[in-house]
Amino acid sequence: MDIWTYQSVEYVTVAGEAWLASASEYPRSMRALWESRPWAPSVLPCGRTFDVISMPALFGRRVLDELWASGPGCGPVAAYRGRTLLFVQPGAAARLRRLLAWEEWARDVPPLLCHGRGDAVTVPPVQRMVNSPDSPGLGAGRWIVAPDSREPWLPGASVVLWACVRATREPADRGGQVALPTG
Repeated sequence: MDIWTYQSVEYVTVAGEAWLASASEYPRSMRALWESRPWAPSVLPCGRTFDVISMPALFGRRVLDELWASGPGCGPVAAYRGRTLLFVQPGAAARLRRLLAWEEWARDVPPLLCHGRGDAVTVPPVQRMVNSPDSPGLGAGRWIVAPDSREPWLPGASVVLWACVRATREPADRGGQVALPTG
């Protein structure tokens, strides 16, 4: 089963919206903004409710496939401007940054942007416009796995680290198909 095809949930639930709003210093104002403009992206601070690991889209897909294939799955995930935004436990961004600097195989992992305390990220709208562009990198972004509860499971730094390592070691196409020899 492929998360990109079968388990993609693009709409934020009311409980997921409450969780996202809790990242803001003014959650009620954030919810009021979403009520008036649910199709607009928002900027939310990291470090209180979640951290965000931003990675190139293709590598992000491989990391998510690893998270779902070999373990716990993931919490909310978004696509925005050609990048995959993986929502992780608060504090995980700083820890992942240190782990990647320390480990010898981290040189194979593409540069990750680790957003934690003091950073802010743009998140996709809580509702998708009917005629919004579907192409990666266009429009306001989209949820790959939308927040759907007030307490979503968020991976920690070590879970993300091992998914990144496995994603760099595995062939790019693991869709269950075996390449047949030609000739």
